[in-house]
Amino acid sequence: MAGEKKHSIWIKLADTKQMALSVSDTDETTYREAEKMVNQLWDSWMKRYGEKSTSHELIARVAFQFARLYWMAYQQTNEVNDYLADFERKLDELVVDVD
Repeated sequence: MAGEKKHSIWIKLADTKQMALSVSDTDETTYREAEKMVNQLWDSWMKRYGEKSTSHELIARVAFQFARLYWMAYQQTNEVNDYLADFERKLDELVVDVD
């Protein structure tokens, strides 16, 4: 939202040092939930693979997992948009035929 006042928050991902971010009030929950999800996956994988992998390798895997999920959501959104555009075109054709 244009002109929305921002404030600073601190987030901590995995075992990295805290990072300061400037976010709007409406976006803070999104940032906090993203932080929570990354840390939950990292914690889980550290317990499972921590003896075989470094923390650095595991945070890279977490980043890749979220990138993969983002790409899948992006593709699905495009498919839905294509479907809706086709549906709208067919609906327009039907409405024109009724007139």
